[in-house]
Amino acid sequence: MSAPLAVVATLSAVTMGVLSASPESSGSDLLAASSSSTDTSQSLANATALSRRGETTVSRSQIRTAAKAESAARQDIEVDQQARRLAKRLDDTMWTTEALNLWDGPSEKSEKLGVIDALRQVAVTGREQAGRTQVVIDGQSRWVTSDYLAQAKPKPEPEGPSLGGSCGNGSSIDAGRASLYDIHDVVCANWPEITSYGTWRGDGEHGQGRAIDIMTSGETGWAVANFLRANYSALGIEYIIYAQNIWSVERAGEGWRGMSDRGSATANHYDHVHVTVY
Repeated sequence: MSAPLAVVATLSAVTMGVLSASPESSGSDLLAASSSSTDTSQSLANATALSRRGETTVSRSQIRTAAKAESAARQDIEVDQQARRLAKRLDDTMWTTEALNLWDGPSEKSEKLGVIDALRQVAVTGREQAGRTQVVIDGQSRWVTSDYLAQAKPKPEPEGPSLGGSCGNGSSIDAGRASLYDIHDVVCANWPEITSYGTWRGDGEHGQGRAIDIMTSGETGWAVANFLRANYSALGIEYIIYAQNIWSVERAGEGWRGMSDRGSATANHYDHVHVTVY
């Protein structure tokens, strides 16, 4: 066996041993596989296939690529092992209060690796950074938004507003999307005290006929905003803004996100709930 092929074979054997030592994920839809592990397996598989067919000699570049990928895979495994040790030492768990995005680290540049459902119990390591908490899921280190973890299991939401019903306060709208009429009707049916709505306007999504402003404030505004968020799929909602916070389908796992100050109560959406539909 030539020297390059011998090195690749050695790398393959070592890498396979390392990767087999890492815990398997119990849900492919929950966690994405480690990119470094995937790169390692692919590089070595390609090298092995070429050597078996005898079609070409494995290049030094391929060997270096395989070695780097193996090193990255080892680092991922070490991070997971350290997280498991910390979680075992702390012996504490928390509950997810929302469906949360899973990140490979605490920074804004971290890679999203999946989503975990609400009302899931997770082991924590005690590490918090940049508003995120390190947790251990299926033996792997992940980071989630700290604000959506609780020590006690959240209680089921009490019965409240529901889809359906009819508007009986005499309010009406003129809109460019059928879903906006549905939103008006359901808000009116559950909060008949709200009688003012804004649709057409000469700018942005209002000008496209796919946005509505529900004129309300305070706790009622939050009740409306959270109800619409909970029923976004049935109502065709893309995103909601209220009280200088935004929630969007695209980043649903992050919950309500703060927005920069736009200078006034109206511009910051403190006196109305803004809803944009698809």
